[in-house]
Amino acid sequence: MAIYAIGDVHGCSVALKTLLNTIPVSSSDTLVFLGDYIDRGFDSKGVIDQILDASERYQVITLRGNHEIMMLDARLDEPGYVSTKEWLFFGGEETLASYNTNGAEEWRNKVPVNHWEFLKRTKSYYEAGPYIFVHAGLERGIPLNEQSETSLFWKHPREPENYADDKLLICGHTSQKNGEIRKYNNTVFIDTYAYGGKWLSCLDVTSGLYWQANESGETNTGKINLLE
Repeated sequence: MAIYAIGDVHGCSVALKTLLNTIPVSSSDTLVFLGDYIDRGFDSKGVIDQILDASERYQVITLRGNHEIMMLDARLDEPGYVSTKEWLFFGGEETLASYNTNGAEEWRNKVPVNHWEFLKRTKSYYEAGPYIFVHAGLERGIPLNEQSETSLFWKHPREPENYADDKLLICGHTSQKNGEIRKYNNTVFIDTYAYGGKWLSCLDVTSGLYWQANESGETNTGKINLLE
C-alpha cells in the first residue's frame, strides 16, 4: 500500500485532474492532500468536486490549510476572525468567482452544503508510521495534539529543525517557486507553486517517486532520495 501526498492545489483544477489521471493510485492506497485547495487559482469549486469524487474511490485524507481557515472565518465574518474583506484580498475573489458569485452577502449560500462540510472536516495533521503530514510545519518537542495553529497552518519553516529524528515530515504551504520538491533534514516541502505557473506535485512517500502536472496539462516525473 502506497501513501501519496499532494501539495497545495490552490484552485488549479486542470493540474489536479491531470495528476489524478497520471499517478498509479489504487483503492488500497492512501491519498493525503496537504490543504490549500482553494484561492488564487481559477477553479476552487472544481478542485473540491474532484477531491470529493476521489474520496469515493480511494482512501483520502484531507488536511486543513490556512486558506480553508480564512474561508471558514469569512463565513462567520465576526470580530477575532479573518474578515471577508481580508479573505478576498488573499485569493477569495477567485474562489467566489468559481461559485459564480462575488463578495455580496448571499455568497455563503452559493457554496454547496457538502463543500462547507468538506472544509469543516479537514484535519490538522495525519500520522502514518514514520510519516507525519501537515500543512505548514511543527515545533520540535511538542506533542502533535498540542501544536499551535501558527505552526500547523501559518508558519514558513524554511530551515526547520527536525520534529523527531525518526519521523519524516511532509508539508506544503512554503511554496518552492522553482517548481522543485525540496528536502531539508527530515522535512519535505511539496508545494511547488502550481498557481504560479509551476507544478502541482504528488509524492509517494514510501518510494520517493513523484509526479507533477501543471495547468497546461503537462506532466513531469522523477524521484527524490528521502533517506539522505
